[in-house]
Amino acid sequence: MLTGVAQTVRQLGVCGLICIGGDGSLAIADQFHQFGIPVVGVPKTIDNDLGATAFTFGFDSAVSAATDALDRLRTTAASHERIMVLEVMGRHAGWIALHAGLAGGADVILLPEISWNFESVCRKILDRESVGRRDTLLVVAEGAILPTGDMVCMASTKVNEQVKLGGIGQVVAGEIAQRLDRQTRTVVLGHLQRGGSPTTFDRVLATEFGVLAVQLVHEGRFGEMVCYRPPEIESVPIASAIKLLSRVDPNGSAVRTGRGLGISFGDTR
Repeated sequence: MLTGVAQTVRQLGVCGLICIGGDGSLAIADQFHQFGIPVVGVPKTIDNDLGATAFTFGFDSAVSAATDALDRLRTTAASHERIMVLEVMGRHAGWIALHAGLAGGADVILLPEISWNFESVCRKILDRESVGRRDTLLVVAEGAILPTGDMVCMASTKVNEQVKLGGIGQVVAGEIAQRLDRQTRTVVLGHLQRGGSPTTFDRVLATEFGVLAVQLVHEGRFGEMVCYRPPEIESVPIASAIKLLSRVDPNGSAVRTGRGLGISFGDTR
């Protein structure tokens, strides 16, 4: 396959390819580079899970969509005195759930990076009820690990395909309903997080990424990926960019902020 790609690039007189995507796409871009195909990378994924850049474009827009959903769920949860569970994307990184949960006023946030249990989740719900709040808003990352150590996945995939995560929101809601005998509702935001109008931040970030990517091609600096290292837009080798998965730090400032606000992460703390 790589031989065919290289031949096509030469036949078309392409001076350089710009690969836009997440760790999967950029891993292929790195293979292209190792084979001698001129390529530059641009990080684009809503999961925000590339370790070489502070943010990938698409992430802020996805968080905005999830936050809007939480705003809407909060009012209906309060009016009907129900427990609402919102399942968001992110695969094995909990960035969307964490940032949307903080911005949208979630009461419980369940992440892949923090071990949790149903006892702690139910305790948070009962604590709210003890002060007259009979509505609770939970945000669950699709890659959150169940207390049993299992992950909730959709139907089995073909060989060599990524596991399709999804369904944990319904599992969490069902367990809460059974344990507390409360009405629960689940909303799976799904691909609504991936479309629509991008936020201003994403528009500016993508524009800056694009300009630097073209500059890298002109300078012949192939095998590099543009990245955001506040306040500068820089570049790093693609190989180093895909080497480390960026995940939420359980002791990081965002999690500490959540705990300071009284948000439960489903653990014993």
